[in-house]
Amino acid sequence: MADLLTDDEIAERLPNEWSRDGDEIVRVFEFDGYLDASGFLSAAAGLAEDAWHHPEMTVRWGEVEVRLTTHDAGGITEKDIDLAERLNGIYD
Repeated sequence: MADLLTDDEIAERLPNEWSRDGDEIVRVFEFDGYLDASGFLSAAAGLAEDAWHHPEMTVRWGEVEVRLTTHDAGGITEKDIDLAERLNGIYD
C-alpha cells in the first residue's frame, strides 16, 4: 500500500492547476466542445489504466473534472501526484 503524503508534501508537490479537496486532488480541464472533452477522457483513461490508478472523471460539455485519491491508503499519495502530472502532460 502507498504511504499517505503529509499536508506539507501535498502543498509542495501539487501540480499546476490542481487543488486539494479534502482527501482528493481535483482539476477541471476545459475544452472547446464535448468531443474534445471526450477525447481527453479517453486518453486519460488509458494513462490511468497504465498506472493501475483509476480516478473519478466526469465529462460535461467542454470540460472534464478529474478527482484523484488513493482509496486503499485513505487519502493522497505519490500515485495521485504522479498521475496528475501525467494528465497535465497530455493536456498542456
